[in-house]
Amino acid sequence: MASSMAGDGVSEKQSGKKSKKTKTEVDESELLTVPDGWKEPMFTREDNPRGLLEESSFATLFPKYREAYLKECWPLVEKALGDTHIKASLDLIEGSMTVCTMKKTFDPYAILRARDLIKLLARSVPFEQAVRILQDDVACDIIKIGTLVRNRERFVKRRQRLIGPKGSTLKALELLTNCYVMVQGNTVSALGPFGGLKEVRKVVMDTMKNIHPIYNIKTLMIKRELSKDPDLRTQSWERFLPKFRHKNLAKRKEPKKKTVKKEYTPFPPAQPESQVRHHIPLQLPQYYSNMGHSF
Repeated sequence: MASSMAGDGVSEKQSGKKSKKTKTEVDESELLTVPDGWKEPMFTREDNPRGLLEESSFATLFPKYREAYLKECWPLVEKALGDTHIKASLDLIEGSMTVCTMKKTFDPYAILRARDLIKLLARSVPFEQAVRILQDDVACDIIKIGTLVRNRERFVKRRQRLIGPKGSTLKALELLTNCYVMVQGNTVSALGPFGGLKEVRKVVMDTMKNIHPIYNIKTLMIKRELSKDPDLRTQSWERFLPKFRHKNLAKRKEPKKKTVKKEYTPFPPAQPESQVRHHIPLQLPQYYSNMGHSF
């Protein structure tokens, strides 16, 4: 009886552990799903009343052709950063922009947003778009494409392929990802939600690898339609997505005359036989009889 009671107690403990595990697993799965329409509350001074302990600063250089535009819109930049208690300074002699925290700064992430703002301004993003980085639900990604293709002519063609005729490809990418995309020089600057930035980076990298952006745009259009159906949100979409195959390029034409290299030997070639022996048979006795000699 005692042993059966002990066994029952052990089984109850094990079942209790299993139920706890299932509860934690369910809780984790619920935490991973974000409800529709949920928005993170704003970070206020009440969340960090004592402020920051150290002063942080970031600086970035800008090209010469951006000097006139930055000089014109800099009062707007100072006003936008002043609301988050970030000090901004423009040095036209050195060609640099600097942002740093102040004693009134309470948001520790504000300095990182200010750093991204001056980076976007240096990469030819207009102020009206770059100032959106100060919002909580907006991020940026600066993709370096200059070193992905060695040949300069090929790089220019692929970059133009990303922009499209009259900017149509870039506009379609912006509509599908809800991001602002700017192609300038050796970089691509993207600004928007986190999910859209991931798709923009994939399209840009594939385009530089000689994969046409229209394939990725078509996939994004199908995903956008599938996401509207609540029944398909939890299912795999691979059966609906198109599968593009690379066409095999024609093989290189082989020359008609092939030159086969002989194997190297350190010995000299054999001496050719005398041509006289082939034309005049010296070994035969008739040759000497005709000459007047007898054996």
